[in-house]
Amino acid sequence: MARRVYIETFGCQMNAVDSARMLTLLGTADYRPAESLSDADLVLLNTCSIREKADQKIYSALGRLRRWKREREGRLVAVGGCLAQQEGTALRKRASHIDIVFGTHSIAFLPDLVRLAEGQGAPVSTDLTGDTSHWDVLPYLADGAVSAMVTIMQGCDNDCAYCIVPHVRGPEISRPSREILNEIRELAERGVREVVLLGQNVNSYGKKEGEIPFPELLRRISRIRNILRIRFITSNPRDLDRETIRLFSEIESLCPHVHLPIQAGSERVLSSMGRGYTREEYFGKVEDLRKARPGIAFSSDFIVGFPGETEADFQDTLSVMEEVRFDSSFSFRFSPRAGTRGAAMAETVSKEEASDRLTRLQTLQARHSRDRFAACVGKEVEVLVEGKSAKDPDRLCGRTPCYKTVNFSPVTEGQEAVRRVRIRSAGHHSLSGEEGGPRG
Repeated sequence: MARRVYIETFGCQMNAVDSARMLTLLGTADYRPAESLSDADLVLLNTCSIREKADQKIYSALGRLRRWKREREGRLVAVGGCLAQQEGTALRKRASHIDIVFGTHSIAFLPDLVRLAEGQGAPVSTDLTGDTSHWDVLPYLADGAVSAMVTIMQGCDNDCAYCIVPHVRGPEISRPSREILNEIRELAERGVREVVLLGQNVNSYGKKEGEIPFPELLRRISRIRNILRIRFITSNPRDLDRETIRLFSEIESLCPHVHLPIQAGSERVLSSMGRGYTREEYFGKVEDLRKARPGIAFSSDFIVGFPGETEADFQDTLSVMEEVRFDSSFSFRFSPRAGTRGAAMAETVSKEEASDRLTRLQTLQARHSRDRFAACVGKEVEVLVEGKSAKDPDRLCGRTPCYKTVNFSPVTEGQEAVRRVRIRSAGHHSLSGEEGGPRG
């Protein structure tokens, strides 16, 4: 009888697609997805270590799992991902009930690690690095899924002062283009209509390996039958080139939404962070993208309270937000990570002041987001249907090409992937409307 696994994923989209691969791999060890924690025989935490708050959430979850494990004999606890890569067996000093620890480059070995843990009842771990054989495994895909994430590379060769990614994901490694294209073709055959290409810096795809450049990869994906939408995450503004920007005017399926992290608006802070671009260069990329695709949406990342940041520096960040008016953003208080250059810098901003700046930034972003949503009212948009609305099962839910969530009342009873929807109202985080007719 198959055992059940429950995976809790922390952090970025890269971790989410890794978790989907873990589900596929665990199927070879006779494990099936559990609907809830109480149904599970194995709980796997796929962890993030990008910020201190992420660490705290994971250790809190591990504390709750101590009791869960005692409730039934034979239950296992596994910890994978970035925190596991960083801490290794030291995790057990804080949580001795962990059975398996495996890093970001050891995903392919998970079934063997589980079998070992089941057989000998002793903690097992691995500190292997550099392995990418898990890329050969098609991530688990839920029935009816229309969107799927596809890893095209992992790791990072940049040296941003605040970032732990190069330490836990390793140097940049690009996946062979033939494997990427074959995976997307298979996903299309299974009903997927949107692919999201993942990498720490997708613009540098293939450069070290002599692969086709990123723009050419986008062109080839656009020619795959039944792939209606293409997205990618994440771009370093420094490496976003003119050819990639031009494709937004040439490839209809390339969605008009770009996640372009700026992190800070101050030239001095950007230099201290090691980002490799100026605010004016960033503005230039935004302007070029808007010329290539009028109406394109932008999201970004911000860090406040970086060592040395003054109130004037922070005002520069707010001025960037006013200039670009992002549709959405992710913002965080600076969190020093061991092993990074930022951790060795003297902290000059108190936690109280950093928290105040974060609140002010997020308040401004909320206003901009509301304005962006409100501007959609009365318009007809194309929505890729992802399933039923969470609040009303009689309605459907999906996303626009600009990545806005729409809940709507259907008119047709067909299974069209894309519906035309007239937007009637806007909330803080989503749009509401009525179907106007099918497409696709």
